[in-house]
Amino acid sequence: MIKIKELHKSYTMGQNTLYVLKGIDFDVREGEMVAIMGSSGSGKSTLLNILGMLDTADSGTYILDSNPIKELDETKAAIYRNKFLGFVFQSFNLISYKTALENVMLPLYYQKVNRKERQARAQNFLEQVGLGPWASHHPNELSGGQKQRVAIARALVSEPKVLLADEPTGALDSKTSYELMDVLQKINDTGITLLIVTHEEDIAKMCKRIVHLRDGVIVEDKKVKQVRASSYVE
Repeated sequence: MIKIKELHKSYTMGQNTLYVLKGIDFDVREGEMVAIMGSSGSGKSTLLNILGMLDTADSGTYILDSNPIKELDETKAAIYRNKFLGFVFQSFNLISYKTALENVMLPLYYQKVNRKERQARAQNFLEQVGLGPWASHHPNELSGGQKQRVAIARALVSEPKVLLADEPTGALDSKTSYELMDVLQKINDTGITLLIVTHEEDIAKMCKRIVHLRDGVIVEDKKVKQVRASSYVE
């Protein structure tokens, strides 16, 4: 599903060059659930942004579902993102004046799906994340965990092949985090590939594989026996 070879990324800051990724080799098979860990500045968010086509590498190859991702203009990058990728962020990124349902419908609006189908699909995904009854609520009427579930439903409504989550539990307490990981595990059970950036060891162990970054290189990549979040939730 994802193949990365010799990926390098640096940023120029005045007279200095900051090397963030220093030759990353990284493959993800379809249906995997991978945690990307590392301390602040290790390069994990930069890697996720490149995978999400929100940033570009200086050099190296990136292949997504057999498609080389290279020198795409913004229009083509947007098409690929809509077709293949869903995003979940720590800060939820919901639009405050729109209801939960309208937030989830938004990606389909940009894909020119008709309103009736947008509503039906958005409602379906809200129900999948356990928020069907909250469809008409605005973000300020929802808890942090509920907001993140809306964000997950919005990420899923385009039916992506890969879900990229950057610290999805970072703003949540432990109980809510485990409830959210239970949702993400069930999504992964359907065959969707998940990559989750996290600094929390217990969250990482709820994935099937843990990749550790340090100073822009992968220092460890191991498969783990997945801890099911439902054992904490029930």
